[in-house]
Amino acid sequence: MSVASNDGSRLAVRGLRAGYHGFEVVQGLDLEAEPGVTVVLGPNGAGKTTLLKALAGLLPRRGEALLDGVALPAGDATACVRRGMALVAEGRQLFAQMTVTENLELGGWLVPAALRAERLARAFDDFPRLRERARQLAGTMSGGEQQMVAVARAMMSGPRLLMLDEPSLGLAPRMVDELLAIVRRIADQGVTVLMVEQNVRKALQAADRGYVLERGRIVAAGEARALLDSDAVRQAYLGVA
Repeated sequence: MSVASNDGSRLAVRGLRAGYHGFEVVQGLDLEAEPGVTVVLGPNGAGKTTLLKALAGLLPRRGEALLDGVALPAGDATACVRRGMALVAEGRQLFAQMTVTENLELGGWLVPAALRAERLARAFDDFPRLRERARQLAGTMSGGEQQMVAVARAMMSGPRLLMLDEPSLGLAPRMVDELLAIVRRIADQGVTVLMVEQNVRKALQAADRGYVLERGRIVAAGEARALLDSDAVRQAYLGVA
């Protein structure tokens, strides 16, 4: 996986508050994402997507968010991308009537044309299946292939922090495994990953550390393996009595 050359970035979040139309969904949240994969778990409505949108500049927020010690601008998505953050939104949000190549090129619209072309070539090296479908309309691809396009498009901006919102949603088990292997590979080669997931078992198996979010607050945190073995997490999310 060809990624920006770095030793892994660190995200530090302190007292984050965010919501919609005056209703606060995330309530004073503290979180850290270190080099590797950090996963945020929790039921529907817990505030997971709100957290990622607030960090990505798509929602107003209060509190502090630092990437490598530098404050991330609140409410400015373009500035967040320039600072080294990329978000793969839930549902992939591709341009269905555009080709794979066109979708990927849009991911690099903030960088010079020569660098964009270089990253496009790397994306096709990293995702050979997308090279085969370079001229195919994104809307005609399978769900798993579309998710690959969404991740590759995010990587076109050269992020230091990649955020993924429910990347396994609606995918077949085999495709979930393939996608999480790609995420692991991205992290292992220098991009810090913050991932929201509802597939608790597979997410924790792929991650280094995790947080459990309920009603806008962190209720558990620790190494991924410890959370996977936790009785509370197993009972609440894995259906283990």
